[in-house]
Amino acid sequence: MPVMTFLNTCIFDHGAIQKLPGVLRGQGVSKPFVITDPGIKTAGILETILDALGVEPAGVFAETVANPTEDQAIKVTDLYKSAGADGIIALGGGSSMDLSKAVGLLASHGGPLEKYAAMSGGSKHISKLPPLIAIPTTAGTGSEVSVGMITTLNNGRKETFASPNLIPPVAICDPDLTFGLPKMMTAATGMDAVTHCIEAVLVPASNPPAEGVGYDGLTRAIGDGWLQRAVEDGSDPDARWNMMMASYEGALAFSKGLGSVHALSHAAGRLHEKKLHHGTLNAIFLPHLLRFNEGAAERKYERLRFAMGLKEGADLADAISRLNEAIGIPNTLKDIGLEASDGPGVVEYALADLAHRGNAKPAGQEDYERIYEAALG
Repeated sequence: MPVMTFLNTCIFDHGAIQKLPGVLRGQGVSKPFVITDPGIKTAGILETILDALGVEPAGVFAETVANPTEDQAIKVTDLYKSAGADGIIALGGGSSMDLSKAVGLLASHGGPLEKYAAMSGGSKHISKLPPLIAIPTTAGTGSEVSVGMITTLNNGRKETFASPNLIPPVAICDPDLTFGLPKMMTAATGMDAVTHCIEAVLVPASNPPAEGVGYDGLTRAIGDGWLQRAVEDGSDPDARWNMMMASYEGALAFSKGLGSVHALSHAAGRLHEKKLHHGTLNAIFLPHLLRFNEGAAERKYERLRFAMGLKEGADLADAISRLNEAIGIPNTLKDIGLEASDGPGVVEYALADLAHRGNAKPAGQEDYERIYEAALG
């Protein structure tokens, strides 16, 4: 069973959840507070984790919303404090982990969250958080090893927070926890991992180790065909193992940064009434940004083709579009409920997003307007 210490310690394999009691002891946690979402509770995964704990939890919050909000983080922080908890278990996908990080930040630093936002230079104010053990139940976000969190603040902005202190000290990656993931969620979270790998590679900043990890994650997901296999047969243990590894690697890679796909997805994801999934947004925007970035990183495009198992000179955008269709991702933004009238707000917020700065090719307002229009369909 691999135990990898890179950005954090990751216990990774089928059955890894059985290591949870030892992890809690190692982190000095005797009264853990579990944060998860309704789907995880309904699926029985929460019960599995509680059975594996070895101690009585200080509390459980199982109502995490998609695209977590500052209001919810404040509410759960109060619950965490009143329970006398001394650590957090984040169980689920990116939303549960983002909420858990926000709770740890508020519990140890106080609010409002706005003062810690990356775009305003608030990262320097983030110091050590309470112990956080991350247990992913999807293979896509990579939040279990990410330096970042995303939260919609009370000022209306969906902000990125980035600090090494937001990395969970320990992650337990057990592919068995993803066996019950529906096809569409497998596809959407898988494309989130794919986007992480591709965008991290294309970010102009120099970080060869992170780039190398990104290529490997992309090879697993697409070149070796594990994403499509996981969608077709969610009980395939090898497919689930390799997709969880691709997700983990995608987050290791994006320690290098992300680009305009994520800027646009973050901006659209702030529209709570639309209930948009981040991975689905990434999948729809990705081909359009690959076309926009064409020519800005030709050598990297060659290596991306190789990692994806494509022929020399193949069109990356077309390849991603074909993959999206094969695994059931909607073709356009209209298909998931976005409209032309949403465009100006999406563009405005994308230009203010941290990921906007990392794109392979500089993008301006008119560029984003054209990309949104093309993705709208």
